[in-house]
Amino acid sequence: MMKRLLSLCLWTMFSLPLAVAASPEAPDRMIERLSVEILEKIKSDGALQAGESKKLNELIDSTVMPHVDFRRMTALAVGRNWRTATPEQQKQLMAEFRTLLIRTYSGALSSVGDQKVRMRPLRANPQDTDVIVRSEVLQPRGEPVQLDYRMMKASDGWKIYDVNVLGVWLVETYRTQFAQEVSAGGIEGLLRSLSEKNRQPPQNRS
Repeated sequence: MMKRLLSLCLWTMFSLPLAVAASPEAPDRMIERLSVEILEKIKSDGALQAGESKKLNELIDSTVMPHVDFRRMTALAVGRNWRTATPEQQKQLMAEFRTLLIRTYSGALSSVGDQKVRMRPLRANPQDTDVIVRSEVLQPRGEPVQLDYRMMKASDGWKIYDVNVLGVWLVETYRTQFAQEVSAGGIEGLLRSLSEKNRQPPQNRS
């Protein structure tokens, strides 16, 4: 289920039509700009087209991850247990969560197909600093899939901190999983679980 949600997230971020970034850049235009950059790099690189995991990881890390608020996203995913973690544990959780997202995102990117995205009007005021960017994933067959982004305005631009697919927010899904891990083994147990997942070899592209 988690891989499917993240795959849908990637379809939006990397399947949008070409567009010129607005200045100052609006949050929905930021998503469009990222997609253009990713698609151009994939088009010009045979290894990326073949789904080479190392290069996909590097691409996601350098292009998408600078636009994700990892501290906020990790804190929301860990939930109330975040406050009981030491500063060093919080640092480790952020690092492991970042690696987990990069691995999952790159795996989803390697299987992106003919999906297209239709952006919905941004319902926000110019002074808003926390918005939801709404879109729909258009599939060759079947109904459009709802896909929304929660984004927060930071000093260096808009940052993604949550994704909603079919009414399910990604952070909430992670929070449930992480709470189970903490309940079973504390923060250290969650760290061990994340570390083990991140050490597993990437799935081969089918």
